[in-house]
Order: sequence, then structure tokens, then C-alpha cells
Amino acid sequence: MNILKLIDKAHNLRKETFKAFIKKGEAHLGGSFSMIEILILLYEKILNKKDKFILSKSHSSFPLCLILRKKGLNPKLTTHLEIDQKNGIFCTTGSLGHGLPISVGMALARKKQNKRGKIYVLISDGECQEGTTWESCLIASKHKLDNLVLIIDYNKIQALTFLKDGLPLSSLSKKLKAFNFNTVEIKNGHNFKSLQKGFMKKNKKNKPTAIIIHTIKGKGIKKFENDPVWHARKLEGKEIEIGLKSLKI
Repeated sequence: MNILKLIDKAHNLRKETFKAFIKKGEAHLGGSFSMIEILILLYEKILNKKDKFILSKSHSSFPLCLILRKKGLNPKLTTHLEIDQKNGIFCTTGSLGHGLPISVGMALARKKQNKRGKIYVLISDGECQEGTTWESCLIASKHKLDNLVLIIDYNKIQALTFLKDGLPLSSLSKKLKAFNFNTVEIKNGHNFKSLQKGFMKKNKKNKPTAIIIHTIKGKGIKKFENDPVWHARKLEGKEIEIGLKSLKI
């Protein structure tokens, strides 16, 4: 699949997600739109049948559920996902800091049983303020979980404030390297060439991998971008019109 087709899929997923927000009467628009390209790349180019993907930041679950529906599955379209393995949801997530510990357990079990396939887990940068995140990193490093890929949506906004104003996470790459992770940093998480290049870097034997992806919260609707208010805000009135026009719906 070429880059232009991936771009088109990302644009269509933003449109479908926006329409779902309106229909459902709820929206975690900022964090959903920041990870659109990541999800498209994972499900179109990276994941194979033996891999599992865990969305830890599942307040942003609408685009994932819509992708899975296009793959022929039927997950419930909701925020804060509940386990539904037959429909591609492999654990219950939403309370931040839970997805990575569960993924570490899955990766460790696979390693002990000599099972093939990787565990990919996407967390928010706000989750990097959770103690369980760093405990999990210690465990992943100790057990040399080279079948674990930690993906961080680094949009630099948590809930209703910027990371720098809440609890700063500078030198995130250095922190993960200090935890003995094979660390990759992608400066533009909305550019498919950059994403592919980052994901295709070889894992290092006996080391878990962390991919830090710089993104823009609310990407795709210029007036909503980089604004903490769009972490969780219901779409109403003129805001719906702005979104429909920006996304060419």
C-alpha cells in the first residue's frame, strides 16, 4: 500500500470518527486525532496475525473501533474499552497506567512459552507520569522482553493542561534508554514516511522497544489543534460546523 493510500485512509478515518462523535454525543477528539496515523500504519503495514495490539489510552478508542469494524470485527463503539477478544479488544483499559502492565505480562507469558508474535501497546504521554508505567519498564527490561513494543503518543497535553505546566516530561528518550529500552524517536507522527522508517528500525535482541512519537493533539482540524480543551469536550453548534468544513464532510 503506497503512502497516498495511507493518507487517504487517515483522512477518511478522521471523518468517520468525527461523525461518530456527533452521533454518540461524546468526544475525546484531541487524543483520538493525534494517533490516527499511528493506528493506520499499525493495522495496514505493521501488525501480523500473531501480534496483539493494546490501546491503553482507550478514552480515545473510537478510531480503533472503527478500524476494527472495517476489518470485519464488531467491537462496541465506546470509550474505555472492555475485553472482547473475538473483536480485537484484548484487555480492559481506560484507567490510565493499566495497558502497559497488562502488555508486559502478555509479552512475558509469550516469552516463557516460546510463542511467536509481538505485543504492541499505545499509551499516552500523560501515562508516563504513572508509577505503574516505570515499574512495568523495569520488569520488561529485567526479563529482556524483546517481543514488547511500547508506543507513546507524545502530544504534550494531558487532560486540561500542557505537560510542561502540569508535570513536565523532558528528555523522555533518555529516561527510557536509562531503563534499558531500545528507543526510537519519531519527530513527525503524522508523516507516514517518518512513521514507517521509525517502526522498521530493527528491534534489539533481549531489549524491549519504545517508540516515542511526536504528535499534535486534535490534528486535522486547525482551530482545535494543540488546545487542551479538546481532550474531552462534547461537540456543539459552531464547533460541529468548523469540524465538518475542515474535514470536508
